Amino acid sequence: MPPRSSIDATSDRIIAAATAEFASHGIAGARVERIAKAARTGKERVYAYFRSKEALYRFVAGRELAAMAEAVPLDPTDLPGYAGRMHDHATSHPERHRLMMWGQLELPAGETPSDDPVQESLRGKIEQLRKAQEAGHLDPEWEPEDILVFVSQLALSWAGQTGLVPVGAERDAFMAAHRAAIVAAVQRLFPAVAVGDAAPTAADS
Repeated sequence: MPPRSSIDATSDRIIAAATAEFASHGIAGARVERIAKAARTGKERVYAYFRSKEALYRFVAGRELAAMAEAVPLDPTDLPGYAGRMHDHATSHPERHRLMMWGQLELPAGETPSDDPVQESLRGKIEQLRKAQEAGHLDPEWEPEDILVFVSQLALSWAGQTGLVPVGAERDAFMAAHRAAIVAAVQRLFPAVAVGDAAPTAADS
């Protein structure tokens, strides 16, 4: 058996190569042969670490989502600020956003493993939102799943709009204006509240 350091190095190269491959080509378009070549190993070694291309994608997607969650932690008491930071991260890391979108487009519905890291992350965020509602920081009349989806979709709404974003000197001002629009939209739906303050409900508005 090769030394542990050699195994870890090979695994790291496979993961890095797979991340780039899936971001560029999606799941169906990705080729294990290209991943193996970029990782300077053999195709059989890739399958020794990951039982299938889909399993490799799920692992990579889980790592990328964890990196995003670490860089932009969910703050249920300041969803407008969270949406703005999520927008910043997604537009600064378009390859990460593309990789995650491929999973939504290509993975079969209803066949997600119970231990899928992406689903575990989503369940954790939903539970955070539910606890924030119980503590009075968010309107309890919303389903926490709806809050997560609406905020995420608004935050990422400009991450993939390459055809509408100008290039050159105009880009920064354009993106800043639309970032402000995202924050304002989330603020109207889910106003930021100070910890300890009661969140307004739909009946109060």
